Amino acid sequence: MIQQMNMFHYSSLILCLALSWSTHASVCRSSDIAILPAEFTLQGPESMQQLCVVFLRTGNNRDALPGPLVEESVQWEVTDPSIVKIQQGVVVPLSNGTTSIQVRLTNGQTATSVVTVSHTAANETGHASGVSFRNEIEAIFARRGCSMGACHGALAGKGGFRLSLRGYNPDADWHTITREAVGRRVDLADPGRSLLLTKPTGALPHKGGIRFSTDDRDYRILANWIATGANLTPKDQEPTLDKISVIPENSLLAAEEHAQVLVQAHYSDGRIVDVTHWTKFNSTDEAIAGVNDHGAVTVRGHGQGAILAWFGSKVALSRLTVPYPYDVPPEIFANSTQVNFIDTLVLEQLQTLHLKPSPRCDDETFVRRSTIDTIGRLPTLEETTSFLADSAADKRDRYIDQLLASDDFVDYWTYKWSDLLLVNGTKLRPDAVKAYYQWIRQQVADNVPWDDFVASILTASGSSIENGATNFFALHQDPENMTENAAQAFLGLSIGCAKCHNHPLEKWTNDQYYSMANMFARVRGKGWGGDSRSGDGKRTVYVATSGDLIQPSSGRPQPPAPLDATPLDPSDPTDRRIALAQWMVSSDNPYFSRAITNRLWKNFFGVALVEQPDDLRLSNPASNEPLLAAAAQFLSDNGFQLKILMKEILRSETYQRSSIPLTENRDESRYYSRYYPRRMMAEVLLDAIDQTLATTTRFDTIAFPGADRNKTDFYPEGTRAIELYDSAVESYFLSTFGRNTREITCECERSDEPSMVQVLHMSNGDTLNPKLQMDKNRISQWLADNVANEQIIAELFLLAFSRQPTDAEQQKLLNSVAEYGDAERRQAIEDLCWSVLTSSEFIFNQ
Repeated sequence: MIQQMNMFHYSSLILCLALSWSTHASVCRSSDIAILPAEFTLQGPESMQQLCVVFLRTGNNRDALPGPLVEESVQWEVTDPSIVKIQQGVVVPLSNGTTSIQVRLTNGQTATSVVTVSHTAANETGHASGVSFRNEIEAIFARRGCSMGACHGALAGKGGFRLSLRGYNPDADWHTITREAVGRRVDLADPGRSLLLTKPTGALPHKGGIRFSTDDRDYRILANWIATGANLTPKDQEPTLDKISVIPENSLLAAEEHAQVLVQAHYSDGRIVDVTHWTKFNSTDEAIAGVNDHGAVTVRGHGQGAILAWFGSKVALSRLTVPYPYDVPPEIFANSTQVNFIDTLVLEQLQTLHLKPSPRCDDETFVRRSTIDTIGRLPTLEETTSFLADSAADKRDRYIDQLLASDDFVDYWTYKWSDLLLVNGTKLRPDAVKAYYQWIRQQVADNVPWDDFVASILTASGSSIENGATNFFALHQDPENMTENAAQAFLGLSIGCAKCHNHPLEKWTNDQYYSMANMFARVRGKGWGGDSRSGDGKRTVYVATSGDLIQPSSGRPQPPAPLDATPLDPSDPTDRRIALAQWMVSSDNPYFSRAITNRLWKNFFGVALVEQPDDLRLSNPASNEPLLAAAAQFLSDNGFQLKILMKEILRSETYQRSSIPLTENRDESRYYSRYYPRRMMAEVLLDAIDQTLATTTRFDTIAFPGADRNKTDFYPEGTRAIELYDSAVESYFLSTFGRNTREITCECERSDEPSMVQVLHMSNGDTLNPKLQMDKNRISQWLADNVANEQIIAELFLLAFSRQPTDAEQQKLLNSVAEYGDAERRQAIEDLCWSVLTSSEFIFNQ
């Protein structure tokens, strides 16, 4: 057997020091320093503010950014020591007033911050003189781990004591603490004997261990709250948490350096409070940086990452930039081609990260890559030869237009949206599957803007056979499922966690979840109720004029409202889905355009700006946030015409870069310094084998339970895998190579992970080998026409790789074929084709 080419293998005092830097890998220190925050307020005797002293480091945009920790000693000076004092880098109040704080380094450098203090006396009026259960006590429980899932925040609680997860339900927690356990959890007469204090300090046995000591600030706050009555201030009399912010929002660091993240809470009464000590921290990319419980950051690698800060169901990100250690001259970026805004923003990031962009790919690579990514098949022999023979400067742009206008574009993107919308014969009867698929195909064929496409689904009514879009509501038959799948498919938001409690990694609350779900509460269906083994699948969707979804935790409905939107009148009989669709597809909706932009980006680059595309939460930031924002805005400005954005992506120098790594970019896989090779999706790979060999695959069975009909009327001879209506067609090849099973709305349902099973199936399975031996395949035609071996090799390379073989490849293969002799020429050509079709170059799009 011919040697396989490119074998198929898958095989606290916080002192932050920053440095100025250029576009080169070298860095130098700046003479400027600053105290963060530069201005702040303290309200109440227990208030505090942690300080961060930084040198300033200048990036490509010339903005001064904070950098790493400094470990040299400093001197603090307070202009009026009667107002505040500094204890280990933390400012605490003494009396009301305003003063300045100055820090001095040993080299004489100085920086100043201004502080205003109020409400320091115990008898002063104002919220700061008391303790807030919602804003402070709950924060202590969360920070100390008491209300987390591993402790009392578990569904069943611990030791008979149950708190809401991360304090999402303060009213219930207050009742549990003050009214249960015969009052032993809080002892108003003798606060020190309260279980709330004796157990976490170790005075009484506690399975959760010691959480704080008696001289801890949190102990004093808890004791003060109990001593003053353990009250729960009415909601309308207490300021609410509006947001949290991080300091610094952006920082510029180097490998092995350290930094600090500070967190401030902004309340509705105008107060800004340092809550760093009550904040939970996580790193969004541990390979770039780690963070401890106190917000201290340790840089581990290169790239752009972020630290997630969580406090009181609010989240914020502190973004970190760690340039790679490469010396890339500025002229590399200045002289790089910039076709559009994509190239400009990618090059800006590459320059910041010291990553050298790879050069443009050759024509052979471009024609194959763009065809696979845009229409889901290999270019034909005629398309390849015509493109390679064209010497016009604009031939790539013209070829892109040709791809976007082709019928194969409709087939491919219909299949992609069928993945997203879960067109699945195990959940829908055949007629309903066909109706849903054909409706989607018509939208793609008509180039319907994405906002109109989605709005039509969300507001669909009528027969599931006559209006295929209504099958969205056949697949998701209760308001909660409708909400979760609509949010994930069209907004890229996974809000399912908020069904039981406030989302642990995002801002969505349990109330918001049920307000959103109430938008679907009046959707009704007549006819088939979901049993795929009986009936014809006909189901009529209609909307009632009354009815609400009850929120289990409160026993009453939440006012119907889209996420972050104004509630509707609950008594209005109008179809609420209309308002929901208007909100969802609005150009002002920050999630809608980002979600579809990110999905398109994933298709063309293999790596989405936000990985995974179904997880666009704030705590999962984009690898290039300015680029995602600009691309989403571009799509919105162009009326959500997907082809327009696709064309910009395909035309960009970013997309057309070579996939061959350079020394100065080989270590990165997220910033698009080069094209990232990836295996063709299962359906495209199967079609590519058939296209190269001029064979077909027969799809003739359905895998849904109780099926007793043949698929012939669905899929006639010659149907390609990319033309299948649904994922319920039995195919060992497609299953082995990770097709989307369409069970849940998630890109993760499709797998591109390599496996030994795939290798064995390509080598010895019943997909490729029988196709090689078919009577009427391309091999048979070559032999019947007595095509010379040289021409067969050249044509095979053009069909499979979209390029001519090199002289060395040609000669090596000719010699191998000649070894078989004339009597075994067919076997020689079959082995030749096997070698090509199992090679990495064929299986991967690069």
